[in-house]
Amino acid sequence: MRWIFLGPPGAGKGTQAARLAERAGVPQISTGDMLRAAVRAGTPLGLEAKRYMDAGQLVPDDVTIAIVRERLAQDDCRRGFLLDGFPRTVPQAEGLAGVLAELGVGLDGVLYFDVPDEVVVERLSGRRICPECQATYHVRFDPPREAGRCDRCGAALVQRHDDKEETVRERLAVYRRQTEPLVDYYRRAGLLKRVAADRPIDEVEAEIRRLTGVA
Repeated sequence: MRWIFLGPPGAGKGTQAARLAERAGVPQISTGDMLRAAVRAGTPLGLEAKRYMDAGQLVPDDVTIAIVRERLAQDDCRRGFLLDGFPRTVPQAEGLAGVLAELGVGLDGVLYFDVPDEVVVERLSGRRICPECQATYHVRFDPPREAGRCDRCGAALVQRHDDKEETVRERLAVYRRQTEPLVDYYRRAGLLKRVAADRPIDEVEAEIRRLTGVA
């Protein structure tokens, strides 16, 4: 099975991709995972990507796509893969299509996690992190026993800058500009399937398993 999970930040792509990957026995692959693995391995592409990452710049598409090619050619991808959050733009999607053609494989489909902006804002802006043990909470959906304190180690919880409401709304605006054109791109290719992702996790998982044919 070869699927792309597409949707805004906070839509639940990572959670659902991890569940489906475990059930199907295929790797869950995200851009960040690929880049970090290439950097750790010290490959020529990894070192090139690291130059941009260390400078706080976006890794150029040609470098990212070359790293994707390396990753998808590895043995654990022979039975399939789930791409979580990649591609992010139409040029990346076109580059991915070229990679898959080289490898002689095709996509089964693209799952679009459809979720209203206000749901994303609530999910992300309510998240709190323990800076000591990295435990994660949510002020509404998964609060700690003592408000503002980690259940595990008692440290004061913090809100990451990326989770502040104004930052979340800016991330959503960037997503709409850069990534939403992919919805049309994959719809025209006949690959797009929508999932209403503003429901409970188990309901969304059941829908994804139905759409992908994973028992």
